[in-house]
Amino acid sequence: MTAGRKVIVVMPAYNAELTLERTYRAMPAGSADEVVLTDDASGDRTVEVARRLGLAVIRHDRNRGYGANQKTCYLEALRRGADIVVMLHPDYQYDPRLIPGLVRPIAEGRFDIMLGSRMTDGSAVSRGMPLYKYWGNRLLTAWQNAWLGLKLSEYHTGYRAYARGVFEELPYAGFSDDFIFDNQLLVAAAGRGLTIGEIACPARYERDSSSIGLRRSLKYGLQVLWLSLAARRRARTKPSPPGR
Repeated sequence: MTAGRKVIVVMPAYNAELTLERTYRAMPAGSADEVVLTDDASGDRTVEVARRLGLAVIRHDRNRGYGANQKTCYLEALRRGADIVVMLHPDYQYDPRLIPGLVRPIAEGRFDIMLGSRMTDGSAVSRGMPLYKYWGNRLLTAWQNAWLGLKLSEYHTGYRAYARGVFEELPYAGFSDDFIFDNQLLVAAAGRGLTIGEIACPARYERDSSSIGLRRSLKYGLQVLWLSLAARRRARTKPSPPGR
């Protein structure tokens, strides 16, 4: 399935004590060579649970933010020799059984990035996604497709897989430490001509699943709009190759 590629699953964690083990146990046997958890100064027993499960653990000395947590995850995965990196939230919202479906298209060289989309089967609301998040997701995705020239069903999923070369090509260390980091990665990848694929990923919305509130969602939405406009402006002002 992986054509000899080393697959590392990374888990950016914050207060995931109650869901981490269930998430880890649901991963298909042999779907990853290693699992790395980065704890963003949780106030619960996330680190203790991760160590008991035998995961590689890195702990921030203070809460640095979702984007900063991912940066630590990716740096560590690359240091460990990952060819493909899968980001799986340890809150059991996304189905770990889909890891092989995310990895295979990258291992086969068909895509640089794979996304687990919650929007392809129409079940997001029935599974518990708040209506404001559902419609915000749909509208922002339509906006970004129009401005970036892509045809994705969702830009805002937290379930992703990346080829190593994505991190070697994109200046992700300089991206935001906040939630907009995910979107910055996709916009930058699109600007560099990297290929992005999707598979359907029905998500769970349970009491222990992590989520951001309305206020932070509005802030994120405004950042997405600005980011797309800025990317389009850069594309329009990009100089033409010599001879044209």
